Amino acid sequence: MELSTQRRLASDILGVGINRVWVDPARATDVSAAISREDVRRLIRQGAIKAKPELGISRGRFRRRAAKRKRGRRRGVGSRKGTRKARQPKKARWIRTVRPLRARLRELKREGTINPHEYRRLYRMVKGGAFKSRAHLETHLRARGLLKG
Repeated sequence: MELSTQRRLASDILGVGINRVWVDPARATDVSAAISREDVRRLIRQGAIKAKPELGISRGRFRRRAAKRKRGRRRGVGSRKGTRKARQPKKARWIRTVRPLRARLRELKREGTINPHEYRRLYRMVKGGAFKSRAHLETHLRARGLLKG
């Protein structure tokens, strides 16, 4: 039973590719008798011809891999493509260090723990890369007697 014409008409009516046209095997004789577009439309309304759902690409494997990467797996030397600087730019690392330090300085100035003169001096030190973290800054402030604790 040749149904290529009916499949072609149905694909055009349904707005899908020929491969996505499904013909009910039990109604194949009725479908082969359909010669006009109107006949095909009637069969679509009756459910003898349908459009198959679109096939997607499963993200299951990706999600499983992503979960492992989140836990720190699959990041070994053999999995790396870029250099250290390409994977984590120096500037990005700098921004992650400097922003919290400057925020902490603003906080201390607002609270009145440090005066504007001291704030400016520490701000310049932060810019110069004198502190590697907030904890390091706090240690410096305690040593200078600017912070209690």
